[in-house]
Amino acid sequence: MYRSCMVARAALSELRARLRAQPGGALALAEHDPRATFGWRKEDGIAHTAAQLERLGDLQERLWAEGRRAVLIVLQGIDASGKDGTIRRVMSAFNPQGCTVSSFKVPTPEELAHDFLWRIHRRVPGKGEIGIFNRSHYEDVLVVRVKGLVPAPVWRARYRQIRDFEQLLSETGTTILKFFLHLSPDEQRERFQERYDNPRKRWKFSLGDLEERARWDEYMRAFEDALAKTSTDSAPWYVIPADRNWFRDLAVSTILAETLTEIDPQFPEPADLPVDLMIK
Repeated sequence: MYRSCMVARAALSELRARLRAQPGGALALAEHDPRATFGWRKEDGIAHTAAQLERLGDLQERLWAEGRRAVLIVLQGIDASGKDGTIRRVMSAFNPQGCTVSSFKVPTPEELAHDFLWRIHRRVPGKGEIGIFNRSHYEDVLVVRVKGLVPAPVWRARYRQIRDFEQLLSETGTTILKFFLHLSPDEQRERFQERYDNPRKRWKFSLGDLEERARWDEYMRAFEDALAKTSTDSAPWYVIPADRNWFRDLAVSTILAETLTEIDPQFPEPADLPVDLMIK
């Protein structure tokens, strides 16, 4: 039993390394299989995900009690890639008291009156907290680029500005993990059809989704550039195969648990109270 646990732990650590986008290198999404499982079977993956969620619950409690550091989780991906599902299934391990979820939609007039990172910085988690971005500041080098909402020199400069911003967060106590949920066009088509066919899910579907789908290649190029130019040692990107929900959950929960274990948050030392105190 001990040996099998050690083998599983080694396999999970290897998975984390294989999914990481290396800083400073080019990235071709065509070389990453959205249906990959790296040898994991579904039943084993589900069991190990459950174990990771238990670890995450304990680690978050320690992070919250310690109150010295924060964790920021960034989720990006094409429509229907599973951002909401990842939050619902993996982030359920966290106590909502110390966890916030922020979604960034079309900027308001007030937000447009400031720099593009203004609204982002306001939602960064505080010490002891875990913050989840369901879409993020990366929309300003993705949809903004594809739709031509600002001139090219403006969005190109944002890669450097994002790196500097994330470096600031890292140096001041925030651990950043960024997950790109890599979906295939065939799987997206099936998920769109399911949304349309299911009355309980049809509210998620709009004709605008099809317009965005027609720009698939443009979005993939934008994602490739964003990941390649902003995956750093202090704020790494992970390319998560997202066609199979169970593997997506295994990968994300494993990377989170391994990273939080390295942070190693600790409960504060007990207060200096009489050892024989009886509370009446």
